[in-house]
Amino acid sequence: MRVGLVNTQQKSFADLGIPPALVKALEKRGIDAPFAIQTVAIPDLIAGKNVLGRASTGSGKTLAFGLPTLVRISGTPAKAKRPLALILVPTRELATQVQEAIEPIGRGLDIRAKVVVGGASMGKQIDALKRGVEMIVATPGRLEDLIARNVLTLDEIKVVVLDEADQMCDMGFLPSMQRILEMIPTDAQRVMFSATLDGDVDKLVKKFVPNSVLHSIVTTDETLAATEHHIFEIDPHEKLRITQSIAARDGRTLLFVRTKHGADRLTKQLGDVGVHAVALHGGKNQNQRTKALADFRDGYAKVLVATDVAARGIHVDGVSLVLHVDPPADPKDYLHRAGRTARAGESGVVVTLQLSHQRKGLFGLMKDAGVKAIRTSVAPRSKELIAITGAKEPSGTAVVHVPRVESKPARRTNHHHARHSDDKKFRPRGGGSGSGGGARSDSGRAAPARSDSGRSDSGRSGSGRAAPARGGPGTPRANSRDAGAGRGNRSRSY
Repeated sequence: MRVGLVNTQQKSFADLGIPPALVKALEKRGIDAPFAIQTVAIPDLIAGKNVLGRASTGSGKTLAFGLPTLVRISGTPAKAKRPLALILVPTRELATQVQEAIEPIGRGLDIRAKVVVGGASMGKQIDALKRGVEMIVATPGRLEDLIARNVLTLDEIKVVVLDEADQMCDMGFLPSMQRILEMIPTDAQRVMFSATLDGDVDKLVKKFVPNSVLHSIVTTDETLAATEHHIFEIDPHEKLRITQSIAARDGRTLLFVRTKHGADRLTKQLGDVGVHAVALHGGKNQNQRTKALADFRDGYAKVLVATDVAARGIHVDGVSLVLHVDPPADPKDYLHRAGRTARAGESGVVVTLQLSHQRKGLFGLMKDAGVKAIRTSVAPRSKELIAITGAKEPSGTAVVHVPRVESKPARRTNHHHARHSDDKKFRPRGGGSGSGGGARSDSGRAAPARSDSGRSDSGRSGSGRAAPARGGPGTPRANSRDAGAGRGNRSRSY
């Protein structure tokens, strides 16, 4: 491995070797200048070199590997069942977002892309593969399922990308990744983006990514510098009320809890006091996850309550505060949660609620994560709570959810065109009297056996009392190895 040189001179995408058709497609999407990781990585990737990349969330890494991949596979139509490029990701949310960032730009080169993930229709994926697609964005479990059914082969792959490789290893996908990489032709270009390059990732690099060039742009210290970190020491009896007041703040807010049941319970408790929130966790089916993430991204719900596994695919700009309702299990989870804010050069606030028995463990976690957090004792309506988070008292009027109506083109009638608009409102109902939850609700004492772990992200609902938003009460059991689902953020930070 050698370290690539950092060229600080501002360049255009054309200067980096991106063809005019792709430059024009980028400009149509409002992308006219490359980010730092794109500037240094794209030339080596277009040249066909094996590349290791380290860049913080929101840094533009998706296009850093996506654009060169489009260039290298252009001009050669894929045969049936034999794609030319494979992008492997840990979660369904991330797969969808990568595809939505790259595929529209590649249309000018007649490149077809398909998301291959569990929880979605395998039949439709098989049909697309039989017709031929140049690029697939896949999660390991569903990819291996299709290979086992002999409807997909990797013997003509020219470029393979492992995005967020460390997270795939953390989620238990290392054996799958090794089996998949063994099927890739030895002369294929290998690209890996990862927050860390130690442990299992280092094993993958040494065996499967030889003679690679390393490009590292933003360090963890620089990322943390853009974020304020706070620990709120609270009374357990006031935890729910403090959580509700923070969630009622102005601005897009992301709440993390440990379990699927905790996510559903807290979402209901927020709705009971007038805070419109949606839940995202591994117990929801594909449509429910997609809808929850879209509602949050589009501003229909300003609060998202998520578990760690499901949140690995959340890439939504404009999240101004991240709240750890339940403290994370380890430093990696803390940094990943915190990385959902302060994206693409913005600033953000990260708050962790701490009960008295969690003090020692949280102190060690912060030290290992390299985070210096400000400790403050807060109570409901305290001036410190309001000053740091913008917390305010919720309305107390329970939320009644009204299904969104997607805009559809109307038929021409005489000389008039009917217009349909998205119904992004929700109606209050009378008589909401608060959460009805107890003091121990959703606390840090949640049983780890119910955690939303990567290997237990199966088809069981785990939805508690909350009714699923869409898709019926059941959850498909197809490909339980893949975690997460959702639609992508269409922002600049690809």
